Amino acid sequence: MSARDLISGEAELDSQEDEESFDEETGEVRRKSHGVNGINRHLDDSSEEEDDDDDEEAAAAIRKDFIVEDDEEPEERERRRRERRKRRREEREEEEAGLDEEDLDLIGEANPDFERRAPSEPKLKRLKRGHKEDRDGHRPKGIDDIFDSEEEDETDFRIQRHSHRADPRNLQDEFADFIEEDFDDRDGAPDDDDADVARPTGRTYTGIKDAAGLDEAALEDMKEAFGQGDEYDWALDIQDQEDEREQRLPDSEDPEPLAKGLELKDVFEPSQLAEKFLTDEDNEIRATDVPERFQLARAPYKNLVLTTEQFKEESVWITDLIWPRRKGKDAALKEPFRRSVAKVLEFMVSDEYEVPFIFQHRKDYLIHTERTPVTPDPNNPDAPDSVLSAQRLLDQDDLWRISELDLKFRALIDKRNALSETYKKLQAVDDFRDEVFEAMLPAAATMEELQDVQDYLHFQHASRLADLVALNASSASNGTHRRPGSARALFDRIRSSNVYRLVHAFGITADAFAQNAMKEGRRQYTEDPTKYPEDLADEESIMDPPDYSSGAQCLKAAKAMFAEEIFLSPKMRKVMRSAYYQDGVIDCFRTEKGLRRIDEHHPYYNFKYLRNQQLIDFSDQPELFLRMIRAEEEGLIEIKIRMQNVESFKKRLYTEIESDNYSEIAEAWNRERREILDMALLKLDKMMARGVKENLKNECEDQIAKKCREEFSRRLDQAPYKPKGMVLGTVPRVLAISNGAGSFGRDAICWAWVEEDGRVLENGKFADLFLGDPERGQDDSADAKALARLVERRKPDVIGVSGYSADSRKLYKLLDDIIERKNLRSPTYEDEDGNDRSDKLDLVIVNDEVARLYQTSTRAAIEHPGLAPLTHYCVGLAKYLQSPIKEYAALSDDVTSISLDPAQSYVPREKILKHLQIAMVDYVNLMGVDINEALADGYTANLLSYICGLGPRKALQLMKVIRINGGNVFNRAELVGDADTQRLGAVGPRVWANCASFLYIDYDSSEPEADYLDNSRIHPEDYDLARKMASDALEMDEEDVAAEMAEHGLSAVVRKLVREDAQHKVDDLILEEYSEQLEKGNNLRKRATLETIAAEIQQPYEELRNNFTLLSSEEIFTMFTGETRESLYEGMVVPVFIKKVGEDYIEVRMDCGIEGTIPAIDISDRPDFSPRQLYQQFQTVQAKIKYINRKTLTATFVMREADIRNPVKNNFERLLGDWDDEQERADKDSMKEKNDVSGRTQRVVKHPLFKPFNSAQAQEFLGSQARGDVVIRPSSKGPDHLAVTWKVSDNVYQHIDVLELDKSNQFSAGGTLTIGGKYKYSDLDELIVNHVKAMAKKVDEMMLHEKYQNGTKAETERWLSTYTEANPKRSVYAFCIDPKHPGYFFLCFKAGQHAQLQSWPVKVIPQAFELQRNMYPDMRALCNGFKLLFTNMQGVKRR
Repeated sequence: MSARDLISGEAELDSQEDEESFDEETGEVRRKSHGVNGINRHLDDSSEEEDDDDDEEAAAAIRKDFIVEDDEEPEERERRRRERRKRRREEREEEEAGLDEEDLDLIGEANPDFERRAPSEPKLKRLKRGHKEDRDGHRPKGIDDIFDSEEEDETDFRIQRHSHRADPRNLQDEFADFIEEDFDDRDGAPDDDDADVARPTGRTYTGIKDAAGLDEAALEDMKEAFGQGDEYDWALDIQDQEDEREQRLPDSEDPEPLAKGLELKDVFEPSQLAEKFLTDEDNEIRATDVPERFQLARAPYKNLVLTTEQFKEESVWITDLIWPRRKGKDAALKEPFRRSVAKVLEFMVSDEYEVPFIFQHRKDYLIHTERTPVTPDPNNPDAPDSVLSAQRLLDQDDLWRISELDLKFRALIDKRNALSETYKKLQAVDDFRDEVFEAMLPAAATMEELQDVQDYLHFQHASRLADLVALNASSASNGTHRRPGSARALFDRIRSSNVYRLVHAFGITADAFAQNAMKEGRRQYTEDPTKYPEDLADEESIMDPPDYSSGAQCLKAAKAMFAEEIFLSPKMRKVMRSAYYQDGVIDCFRTEKGLRRIDEHHPYYNFKYLRNQQLIDFSDQPELFLRMIRAEEEGLIEIKIRMQNVESFKKRLYTEIESDNYSEIAEAWNRERREILDMALLKLDKMMARGVKENLKNECEDQIAKKCREEFSRRLDQAPYKPKGMVLGTVPRVLAISNGAGSFGRDAICWAWVEEDGRVLENGKFADLFLGDPERGQDDSADAKALARLVERRKPDVIGVSGYSADSRKLYKLLDDIIERKNLRSPTYEDEDGNDRSDKLDLVIVNDEVARLYQTSTRAAIEHPGLAPLTHYCVGLAKYLQSPIKEYAALSDDVTSISLDPAQSYVPREKILKHLQIAMVDYVNLMGVDINEALADGYTANLLSYICGLGPRKALQLMKVIRINGGNVFNRAELVGDADTQRLGAVGPRVWANCASFLYIDYDSSEPEADYLDNSRIHPEDYDLARKMASDALEMDEEDVAAEMAEHGLSAVVRKLVREDAQHKVDDLILEEYSEQLEKGNNLRKRATLETIAAEIQQPYEELRNNFTLLSSEEIFTMFTGETRESLYEGMVVPVFIKKVGEDYIEVRMDCGIEGTIPAIDISDRPDFSPRQLYQQFQTVQAKIKYINRKTLTATFVMREADIRNPVKNNFERLLGDWDDEQERADKDSMKEKNDVSGRTQRVVKHPLFKPFNSAQAQEFLGSQARGDVVIRPSSKGPDHLAVTWKVSDNVYQHIDVLELDKSNQFSAGGTLTIGGKYKYSDLDELIVNHVKAMAKKVDEMMLHEKYQNGTKAETERWLSTYTEANPKRSVYAFCIDPKHPGYFFLCFKAGQHAQLQSWPVKVIPQAFELQRNMYPDMRALCNGFKLLFTNMQGVKRR
């Protein structure tokens, strides 16, 4: 048996597809005949056969002059029913109950005339889901099912193989059909997609009679022996119905299967449904006529309804949070500001308008207007007696802030209502009142204060809450009840014991003391008992044995109880929280780990010894605190928050709790009170520090996220690159060119030509692009001439160039020279004077952040499958020039991969994404979307989810319904549906009100249904105003307007205005009078709206974004080199690679691509040595940067030892007391002593990847690098060893020990490098390429494989268990990384629901994977090898 016999990767023919054909004239499906097993047997459709039989019976009745009566005898009906069942049973026997191969073999042995079926090659067809008995009873499942693909697992489709009965003597045959090879498309093997949707075919054997060759007599004998087989027809009928229902797959267009019980969630994995927005929640969002973003944000508070008082409270609450932060605020505007906030809340909550709608169509409510009287002008009696001044109260950012605070207020009210409900139910159990709770609950303005009230309730009324739970009222607490802990139970026992009398003896309650501390109301005075604390505690009325049988125990318990009451007092927590925010300071203390890791070049060094930082200091540098948090998470520092002048604060509090009496007894009680207060403050300090740190962290994250949003908004606020002579917003034709990361002059240069509609019509490569030297008779290269011909032929509007290396700047310079020498011109256009003109062709360096993501994306492979990655990159550059916002929208959630702020990585991705989506919503609604263009162009369709009122779910629904309605929209009103024209509603009325003005329809004057206003930003609610303005501009009276509309429709007047090209006449209208009439007569404020209407009538949907933004020199420098002013600056000592050594100079290059020439005077202090005597080509040395030319990407360096020993340090500005200089000096001395004791000579190897790091420093250095990056470093094993550290994955690093042989001296690198005694290399470059990079390639192959799981081994095993529980008879396997053993992966598998979870280690070695001491060159071989290994193991077990 060959390996090909064991490996089966193809599916069988679909029997149903063979059985169907289509009538060419009618299109009806008709059945085909089959020839099975060499026997020509026709299998007709059973339903047609039954109908034919019925027709024959009716015809026979007519021929015999019989009339079929409706009241047929029951016996006759029963007989006919039995006959029909019998026919169905015979058909089922013929079609589905065929014999398997072994039965046929047995028949063949008994019947010599029987011809054995020849094996046939399996074929591929479109397959579908089979019957339940085929799925469940097809064959026993085991580890063999591992070989089913993931898509088969998710959709429960199968590829049926011919069944074989298990034979212990031939285990290999048993497993042969279950091993399927992971074919590569290049091998010409079956496509995975076809195999993934395979289904089991019906049995292709005919009935027993034809298959076995039995005659009629033999069949009659068999029937007499075994019966007719109709005894269980009733059960078969039920089974037929179930099979029919199961065989049908759910279809969104056919809800019948869903109505019968089969739903999408029964077929697809939840993750698949969520990805396609097909869950029940998604369907509910689509069906609900509320903006999608509102539904998602308000989902936790869906059932919360704010009362009128709460609504008023919200406007005040939000005003108090926003107003103090406004710069240059005028106190007189605070009340108008509050009213504006209240109106915005009304729009959001009551009218359910989103921010873009409010900002665009409710502008007048965001502005405060005030009419100021002026002194009459005697020379101008017609002058107005007052002037109207306007001040903007709220901008678009404020509206988003109000929307966010509205959600927080809802959360606040929801929790407050829950606490109030709990309190009422407690009162119902035990009639009581708690004045502290009743006073503090409505006063709580933050979630922290509400949490204080909740903690107080659970502490003060723990026993009542226990009774409430005992009465089966667990739901009454609505999530606010917690199980009391042991400490809480202890305090509850104290409260119910005699010891609590001693708590009262302290003379003041916790609430009264807190009231004194808050300076609220009348001061509460403390009363002293007549006895000493110890004496009072010894009294029998206080002691409560056995728990409290001594005075000391009673006093200790009473003090702990009183301290806990102070700690849990909501008022006292409010005092402490206020004190911390006013006087809190932050100190940084390095840990032992941080002492070693954070040196002067470490990015965390600027806060290693930071002290006494005010909380407000971080408002201007939020990234500093977030970096401190990250360093603390890494265990390098410890952040401590404390209160300044804490002793004076304590002394003030002491006076509020102490009595004013003067006696020894009073002093004794005051001493106890101070101790109690100290106990409470100790707990409060910990709590406050934790809360302040968390709040400060959230505030800093919000600030960074807002900075990212502002920067992203700047990038979105640019129209397409404007071609010469065209209006802003015109899409250019682009020729994009790039050398990628290749070396200029050696590697190929790719280019792509992209039309204005986004089609890539042409692409290619330039292998030898250069200009000749006419003076020397050197001609231009063939590629330079080809480029010129390409430009002349295609006439691009602009050439875009970029790359990801400094050599791209050289490419830009070359292209500029070619354009200049070849006189390449832009397309001809007409200037302002009407003359034809052509300018020098534009050459632009393009921001490539989107193109870098696009070039390796699945989207690029789908759109342009035949192009190379660098050509994809060029396409991305061109499309960015054509529409930046569409490219950003196409990234979807991957937009967070774009770097917008240096501190972006410290903020959770979800928070960044939320802010970036807000920016997208702002600018997509600013530019609007042509709804018909979105239906035809996927990139435009991506913008729909950001339209006001829509979202990804409603956008998909919108497009789907429009296509059902005909695939084109003629006016905005169609979107809500039209019963007369039988158009379905794509959106509901409320969503339509939100989105209507942001979806425009290009105006076509030849289309009678077209409305000019539908091509503008004017909202349909204002169409009447626009038509009135148009009629007034045309000076038409009411009769003329009525006549025009009666003849040509509602939009007739506006169409007339456009037809006569008289839009400019609306500027002559006095809009102020219009607005006053509307406000007086209709109570509508429309002054700003009228201005918008006038502007839109003249220029509908004018491009309001800025011109395309060209990159600055600083941005180009960062894009090409990856360096910033903070990471690379003058005076820095850096490693440089020597490119060339001359007699009096050295040419060097940095890793980032910056090049420079060092003259001999800056190379060495010894003029008697030439550069060639000191250095050699390809050597890596240290150099100090003297100057950086950020425009040309060059630098000047110095290599003199004196200069290198004195690098410029990046000094930080520090105020006196902000830095612990003493601790810094002590740490430096300590580290110096340790280094002196070790006495190890620092080794240096001349290689660009060598770093003087230890293992921890190497890991830290590689932390931000890409997977597969390498560091060569000294080894602790001695001078004849090197260590190579490379990044396997995030937080996984492999350290390779390299033994050096054939060393010329102690410090030189070995002539032979060996790893593990198995691998030998001649130098470090060969080792890196053939060992490390080869393993990195295998790691990439593993982690990109479909069976790889991103997660821990435990998560992978949970996934396997979940999968097998959902598919009990299936088996599954997956790979995951082994972080504890870098270079190893786990192969986890589970052979069925009840099988044990198992895992085998997979080792990555150069050029292969190692499993069970077997080597496999790629993942396909590894997977198949595992399957064969397991099969063999199973065979051994069975033997």
